Amino acid sequence: MESKRSTYRKIIRLRGGERVETEDQVVIEAPVTIYLNGSELVTLLCTPEKIDRLALGFLLSEGLLSSIDDLASIRTREEEGLVEIDLKDETVSLEKFYGKRTITSGCGKGTIFFNVIDSLRSKPLTGRLQIDSFRLQAMMHELQQQAALFKSTGGVHSAALTDKERIIFFCEDIGRHNAVDKIIGESLIEGTSMDGKLFILSGRISSEILLKAAKLQIELIASRAAPTSLSIELAEKLNITLVGFVRGERMNIYTHQWRIITPL
Repeated sequence: MESKRSTYRKIIRLRGGERVETEDQVVIEAPVTIYLNGSELVTLLCTPEKIDRLALGFLLSEGLLSSIDDLASIRTREEEGLVEIDLKDETVSLEKFYGKRTITSGCGKGTIFFNVIDSLRSKPLTGRLQIDSFRLQAMMHELQQQAALFKSTGGVHSAALTDKERIIFFCEDIGRHNAVDKIIGESLIEGTSMDGKLFILSGRISSEILLKAAKLQIELIASRAAPTSLSIELAEKLNITLVGFVRGERMNIYTHQWRIITPL
């Protein structure tokens, strides 16, 4: 049985020299095209669920949308893989963003419009968020527990927005940056403040993930995987705590270690 998230395909499973014909559950990958004020903006390859959240999160991350109040209308045509968004400001031009398009290291078709050099000149965050290291480890464990699509397919990344006590929003997608954008879009729709929040991720922390967080004033990003050199450089400059390899009882703190409290 197919869903928006996964499907089944016949395979040959080879184990110990024995071939067995069976079915395997695989994650669905599909293109979703976002139109803004009647013009085609970008096509993303994603897990085709919550595509309205994906589109809104992408626009907010790219600075084309600042709040839900900017939105005039949003229409989704899921079968066609289309999201049509109109802003109240009909004069918003996409031309200035096309010259700054960057193909990212993300899964699927990662395209962003920020200028990496400009981002190095951004103002550092000023928040004083701190969290118990044991609590951070517990939330990473909870992220893994909620990752039902990963458990059944092994083909997606997970992302969560949390406070210091619980996971508020959770999402899975074939793309690390898509999963984060869906979380951002969900927060936008629900009117959830980013104050005192952090990102918990399953995948690599690259520069585009770091900058999405920075634009939202997210002070801490933690992942089971590794950061890149540019994400570490940006986190250091922008006063963001970057934590990688959160697995079991260990973690690597790459920047601004004072936000991670170690209980006596």
